[in-house]
Amino acid sequence: MKEMELYRSEIGKPVIVLICGTLVYYHCAHRNSSLVSLVSDVLIVLLCSLAILGLLFRQMNISVPVDPLEWQISQDTANSIVAWIANTVGAAESVLRVAATGHDKRLFFKVVFCLYVLSVLGRLVSGLTVAYAGLCLFCLYMFAESSQSISSCLSRFLGRNNGLTAEDTEEQEDTL
Repeated sequence: MKEMELYRSEIGKPVIVLICGTLVYYHCAHRNSSLVSLVSDVLIVLLCSLAILGLLFRQMNISVPVDPLEWQISQDTANSIVAWIANTVGAAESVLRVAATGHDKRLFFKVVFCLYVLSVLGRLVSGLTVAYAGLCLFCLYMFAESSQSISSCLSRFLGRNNGLTAEDTEEQEDTL
């Protein structure tokens, strides 16, 4: 039973991300609005919804205790977010520095090829469309990783055993 709940929550994450991404894509691409406009629209909707709920609860004489400390993130969480961003930017800067010096020719050509492909994609479609397609592929990947049958088929197709021994992979195939 617990595995089924975990499975449902794992499948729900990519679906929620895909729905949110679709709404952002619609708002920014098809309505020709900016990201600032999207953020302000979301904040207006949240503010109005909370105001209506507050008025409704006051009318029904329901007291709702609101603890503002529950809405704050901890110092450790903030530090870990900033550290993750700093590590990501540092890693990208390191790769670009090594590629620019020319010491690693293979890395240099990989970076040039990736930048050229991104340039061609940028000329063909808008950046928002590329970002949305990447989000869709990421959600598809998350869904495939959370699904046991798709994950086992992908590992067989790609020739990976995900650190399992031969007996474990035979046992897994027998259960399917």
